[in-house]
Amino acid sequence: MDFTSFETDHVAESSVTNASEPHFFTIGDLAREFGVTLRALRFYEDKGLLAPRREGLTRLYSVAERDRLAIILKGKKLGFTLAEIKAMVALREGGPVPTGGLALTREKCVEQLALLEQQKAEIEEAIDELHQMVTAFTARSAA
Repeated sequence: MDFTSFETDHVAESSVTNASEPHFFTIGDLAREFGVTLRALRFYEDKGLLAPRREGLTRLYSVAERDRLAIILKGKKLGFTLAEIKAMVALREGGPVPTGGLALTREKCVEQLALLEQQKAEIEEAIDELHQMVTAFTARSAA
């Protein structure tokens, strides 16, 4: 699976686009850029999805780690599990697929799409029901 379109869009929106910018980012830099918490970044590190360089207590993320975070967040947005995201990252970077990780296939994408469409239909049904309830409450209070 190729997430380069997401990465390209994200880099275009980013303030980190020219060669004069630093080649390493702090945890705070990435948290602000991607709108995630420091805890989320540490969680991804604990799960082996990110591996920043350490200088004392400071985590320094390379451009490659930053790109990897973009893939992780795209996979999360699309509803994939951490194991599936780890496999996506490994496949994209040419590494071995982690043990227990699933190779991302067209079928897996179709399966995930069907799941999200089902969830969307359930949410739309709940919204419709809530609209009906609000209308009923409004009619009662007007009477």
